[in-house]
Amino acid sequence: MEAVFNPTNISIEALNDRGNQTMSTAIGLTFTKITEQALYAEMTVSEKNCQPLGHLNGGASMAAIEIVGSMAANLVLDREKFVAVGQNIQGSHLRPALLGEVVTAVGKPLHIGRKTQLWEVSIFNNKEKMICKGSITMAVIPTQK
Repeated sequence: MEAVFNPTNISIEALNDRGNQTMSTAIGLTFTKITEQALYAEMTVSEKNCQPLGHLNGGASMAAIEIVGSMAANLVLDREKFVAVGQNIQGSHLRPALLGEVVTAVGKPLHIGRKTQLWEVSIFNNKEKMICKGSITMAVIPTQK
């Protein structure tokens, strides 16, 4: 697959600023890296994103899939003309991530079309074992001006 992103034109700081005081902040998700084929983010399992057993809450994992996939989808568009909005999200939880662990979400494109995009987001623990795998379908619509 050809390059999806031009990392030299995308600032990680700007991505994190864009998510300031949003769900990203609420669950402690920060973008860490972008390559030509993937967008990366991390979050530490803490009291604000875990469930009572001290495991990462499945809702926080799904939010991470939504945030990473949505940001990635919008990064490949001409934002003057189009915006990508979520249509469908799915995920499978495979193993727990425990309080204090740092997890990494990696978003990669499966399909980038004129009207829809499909992004796969995998979440790994600090032992590089997959804890959650999901996908998000994005609708590409004209911007409202």
